[in-house]
Amino acid sequence: MRQLRTWLMATMIFCIPLLLTSLPTMATGEEIAPALQDSWGDFWFFRFFVNAAGYASIVVPGFLLIQYFKRRNYLETGRGICFPVIKSCVFGSEVKSVHQDDGSLPPRAEPTESSTARQVFKLLSCAAGLQASYLTWGVLQERVMTRTYGATEADPGEKFKDSQFLVFMNRILAFTVAGLYCALTKQPRHGAPMYKYSFASLSNILSSWCQYEALKYISFPTQVLAKASKVIPVMMMGKLVSRKSYEYWEYLTAALISVGVSMFLLSSAPNRTVSTVTTFSGIVLLAGYIIFDSFTSNWQDALFTYKMSPVQMMFGVNVFSCLFTVGSLVEQGALLESLRFMARHSEFTAHAVLLSVCSACGQLFIFYTINQFGAAVFTIIMTLRQAFAILLSCLIYGHTVTVVGGLGIAVVFMALFLRVYARSRMKKRSKKLPLGESPVQKV
Repeated sequence: MRQLRTWLMATMIFCIPLLLTSLPTMATGEEIAPALQDSWGDFWFFRFFVNAAGYASIVVPGFLLIQYFKRRNYLETGRGICFPVIKSCVFGSEVKSVHQDDGSLPPRAEPTESSTARQVFKLLSCAAGLQASYLTWGVLQERVMTRTYGATEADPGEKFKDSQFLVFMNRILAFTVAGLYCALTKQPRHGAPMYKYSFASLSNILSSWCQYEALKYISFPTQVLAKASKVIPVMMMGKLVSRKSYEYWEYLTAALISVGVSMFLLSSAPNRTVSTVTTFSGIVLLAGYIIFDSFTSNWQDALFTYKMSPVQMMFGVNVFSCLFTVGSLVEQGALLESLRFMARHSEFTAHAVLLSVCSACGQLFIFYTINQFGAAVFTIIMTLRQAFAILLSCLIYGHTVTVVGGLGIAVVFMALFLRVYARSRMKKRSKKLPLGESPVQKV
């Protein structure tokens, strides 16, 4: 863990100066109006189904192969050099774990004989790493999706349009980092059938695509608040997928978040000059992001019933993410087109690479922070990050927030902090429950 922390901090020390040198061009880049004048082939609805068709060309043959091996009872009858690979992909190697305190989280490492100053330093390092990773990621995300590259006085420049390529860039680096981490550190014996990662991978790709694509139609602060409201569909998915039940305070805070988001959106609506079609497109894409992301978290929670570490989960999901995205990009001919765009604009290349580095580093900081300090501390840090992200976006890109919108933002973050407080109280109370009683499951 010490080597991991050192590597992460060194990476962020390298990334932050690069971001700061890029901010002048980010702030002065000409903003493009929403893509209403593009050809029908550039419309998000068409691209979504083209991407989905590319994924289906991989998923359908894979599904048929899995069914074939299961019908043939290949686990008992199979032999040959391919047997270990097929067994790992289709059947797995061990049964699920029976006892697990918190499905998606590894047991937290309790500090032993560590000074208070050392713990404070570790906490500040984790907070700084998370803030630097995801604030940089947010600024770059908005820059790449809403500004032009190569703009001059005579040429307005061109905008990068293929969100799927950015998803691929993020996933290939995350796959590499997770693979190296698993190879260099001791991990639990892996037992889950590999194909089960494909469900979370597919929904994760689609949620990320919707997130990037939505920035063409809505502002970044609106997207951040919409992400905060995903608590509601996560609870709904939890009931449908995992059969979970929830406490009254969870429904209360979910309602407060909805009220706060509604206040922000309604206060911003009169000031916006975009058409209803554009606004509707942004809302649909945000809804798609929230639905797909909610499914991802609940499916991963179910997968954690197998004995695995979070980094193994990261590796398994990103294996399929790379397979799906590169397959779809090659089928569409978009991979070469995106690489040519990178060759034309070195600034975009730097932004895309740094975007991927921040995403991969952020995931590792998440695992380390939760392992050292627990989910409550991590949630507080990430909630603050969302508030800072809105402020930073407004400062750099000139977004305006009305008084009512500011109150809506305050309501959302008050509800988020209330959830953290109530959850920590519930955990303390659950530890005092007599044997045989169990607390209500939570998101």
